[in-house]
Amino acid sequence: MIHPQFDPIALSIGPLAIHWYGLMYLMAFAQFLLLGRLRLKQVGVDSTWTYRTIEDLLFAGVVGVILGGRLGYIMFYMPSHYLAHPLDVLKVWEGGMSFHGGFIGVLAAMLWFAKKNQKSFFEVTDFIAPLVPFGLAFGRLGNFINGELWGRPTDLPWAMIFPQAGDMVARHPSQLYQLMGEGICLGILLWWYASKKRSVGQISGLFLFGYGFFRFVAEFAREPDSFLGLLSLGLSMGQWLSLPMLLLGIYLLNRRPS
Repeated sequence: MIHPQFDPIALSIGPLAIHWYGLMYLMAFAQFLLLGRLRLKQVGVDSTWTYRTIEDLLFAGVVGVILGGRLGYIMFYMPSHYLAHPLDVLKVWEGGMSFHGGFIGVLAAMLWFAKKNQKSFFEVTDFIAPLVPFGLAFGRLGNFINGELWGRPTDLPWAMIFPQAGDMVARHPSQLYQLMGEGICLGILLWWYASKKRSVGQISGLFLFGYGFFRFVAEFAREPDSFLGLLSLGLSMGQWLSLPMLLLGIYLLNRRPS
């Protein structure tokens, strides 16, 4: 199969052009608000959480993911390039976002939100954890539509040729693997897990462990960044950044309630 080569512009009205990837971000934010309403009705969610609170959470999270994602990409993947060309930091239209950087940015935003609203940090992250994976699924769908972040070469029946890779090699559609794993499967698992009362930090722990696990496994099928390749022990940068998430997730899942 050859990647369909979708038009990157989903909709254009006069001079206004809406790109698929931007549309996926909007879909992710919309599902956060929609599922947030349902989350308010789940067992263990106290009455201090309101729809207005969810809107404020989303705003803080958007700021955190954009700033953290950009800074994380700069620090984790191409620090020498941006030190030599500091103005390139502003060229966000050329791409360059890191999930792990965005995740750190969101954590910082949630810490600020928790202090502002007199809640504990894990109380906030436990609330939002089930709302995140389906948003990640939209992001991976955007990657697939754009034909970016393609997989490693393979001869499996569902292998796909990505012309953007600059060759005619059949590869794993790793974007779809991540869509299913860290998106849909993790989302369903977390939604079920959060439907019962849990100790503070456990829902966050399952998110950390689940994302770390699915991302670590998917990286075996994903082509490493050309400017990095594989690092120590034959692992990619994404795998090394996922290991702390796995370990912290295990700790939170097994921590005794205080």
